Amino acid sequence: MSTNRPFVLTIAGFDPSGGAGVLADVKTFEQHSVTGFAINTGNTIQTENEFFEIEWTDLTFVLRSIKVLFKSYTVQAVKIGIVPSLDYLKEIVFAIKRLSPKTKIVWDTVLKSTTEFSFTTIENQTVLIEILEKIDLITPNYNEILQLSSEEINARKIAVILSKYCAVLLKGGHNPDEIGIDYLYRENDVFRLLPKETLVSEKHGSGCVLSAAITANLALEQDLQTACSTAKIYIETFLQSNKTKLGYHHV
Repeated sequence: MSTNRPFVLTIAGFDPSGGAGVLADVKTFEQHSVTGFAINTGNTIQTENEFFEIEWTDLTFVLRSIKVLFKSYTVQAVKIGIVPSLDYLKEIVFAIKRLSPKTKIVWDTVLKSTTEFSFTTIENQTVLIEILEKIDLITPNYNEILQLSSEEINARKIAVILSKYCAVLLKGGHNPDEIGIDYLYRENDVFRLLPKETLVSEKHGSGCVLSAAITANLALEQDLQTACSTAKIYIETFLQSNKTKLGYHHV
């Protein structure tokens, strides 16, 4: 491994409270000793408790930003957050792969805010599969993964189906049967990731932090299972950092 910090990019929304989106991602990157870059997909008006509105960034602006960064730096891994559509996401993913085929991509499938504001609607399964075939990992919770299938209604069965195209980390925060237990699905196997602690405090942006931690770990050349397991330890520390919805980042 190089003695220099690897470059990692987040392409996600801007949350002025700093709890989610690119601000939370870059905080997480710094704690993992990687150099974090950020491209903003949308400016939001929100707090940790309320979501009011968003103005999406023009896709061509995002694509130009990606091109500049990839021409200037060797970006090891990219985390993608909120996007307005699958077509928007596809353009981003395909641009990254054209510029740097070996760069790892993690898509945090934030389709709605916790206050039920809808970001992305899955309207075309063909486009979804085209995207998944180009990326390394998606990180849906039990509510989100149900929106990624037009036919199946069982979360674990959907994870198995989607894992034919890319790895799936099915997060356990909304698991009705095993709260806090995550499952990592890959094409031919599944790993159960157990929480170290059971008493945690709900945090705004916890999904952003987890996916950013995984992305950083992948850039640090951890294998996927290790990257997810290590990130789970980080997120549990984050969840226990205080009793408010805005967590503290620290190792």
